[in-house]
This record gives sequence, structure tokens and C-alpha cells, in this order.
Amino acid sequence: MDEQLEQIKNIEGAIEAILFAAGYPVKYTKIAEVLGLDLKNTKMIIENMSEEYNSAKSIRGVNLLLFPDTCQLCTKEQYAPYIREALGIKRGGNLSASSMEVLAVVAYNQPVTRSFVDQVRGVDSSYAMNSLIDKALIEPCGRLDAPGRPMLYVTTDKFLRVFGINSLSDLPATEIILPPKEEAPMVDDDTADEDASAGISDESEDLE
Repeated sequence: MDEQLEQIKNIEGAIEAILFAAGYPVKYTKIAEVLGLDLKNTKMIIENMSEEYNSAKSIRGVNLLLFPDTCQLCTKEQYAPYIREALGIKRGGNLSASSMEVLAVVAYNQPVTRSFVDQVRGVDSSYAMNSLIDKALIEPCGRLDAPGRPMLYVTTDKFLRVFGINSLSDLPATEIILPPKEEAPMVDDDTADEDASAGISDESEDLE
């Protein structure tokens, strides 16, 4: 029994080391591969670890975030002032009000086209969407099977990480009534990444 417990602790230590060294989300499949475990047991071990890391009683300075296909260690929000001062990180990088509006529309209705976002907001959203793509908070996921084949956009794992949620189901409920979405099916598009910026005009709007 002690030998089995020691083996589990060793696996947990290896997982912690991998995530700490990576500094970005690591796929469960990769962790399972390097540890010689099956995917189901790997995810179960990581889920058990997350309960300890994320417990309100935990004295650790980091959380273990779980996403659908990946996981990541990140610092707890309450220690941000100490981190900024120790590392000389200046404040900044906050999203503008318009970017937050666009991000909310995408998050709650994804996948969506830019024209849908424009319709909801009543203004051109090109600048804000380009900004969110640059920040890797949204990304193209294909095209709508409709005339013009407009690009479709979804939120990213970084979006989940930045807002401290594990999945889109953790988003707070909203009662906002939105116009109907385009109902045409989505088609895969290998050029989605290349066309992401090109598919949005460079017309800017006031971000403040």
C-alpha cells in the first residue's frame, strides 16, 4: 500500500514539474504519453491534484486549471501585486470596453461571424476583433456554409485561463436577448488561420 502511495506521489510530482516547466497549457495526452499511463487514469490523477491545489484551505500560491483537453499551473490572483513588484511588471493590458463587449458576444454565442457581432453591438467590431485575435482570446474555427463563406470565431483556452474558468459551462448565466444566429452549417477551412486577420477589415473604432 505504501509502495502504491509512493508511486502516485511520484507521478503527481512529475506532473507538477511538467506543468511548472511548461508555463502554458499541456495536453493530457502528452502527459499520459511521457508518464506511460492511459489517458483516463492520467486525467483522474490530475483532477485529484486540482482539488488540493484549488481548495480554499490550500496554502499554495498557484492553481491547477483544468480545460477540456489541457491543464496548466497558474498563479493565484491575490498574489499578483507581489509578482508584479518582484518581476518589475507594469500594470496594463486591460481590455477596452468594446473588446469586452465583443468577447462576451463571442463567448455566449460561439461560433459566430463578425457580422453577427456587428449586429448585436450595432457598430463595426473589426478593430476590437483583431485585437482579441492578437491577444489569442478568440480564434477562427472554420467558415459558415453560406454565401461569401464568412469566417466563424470561437474563444480559446487562453480565454478560459484568463478569466479563471475551466469550461464555457462555467460562464455566468445571462438573460440578454440576442438576434437569431446564422443557422447554416459550418465547414472546415484549412486557410482559417491564414485568413483570420485578412478576413476582418482594418477600420478602427474608438476603444474607450
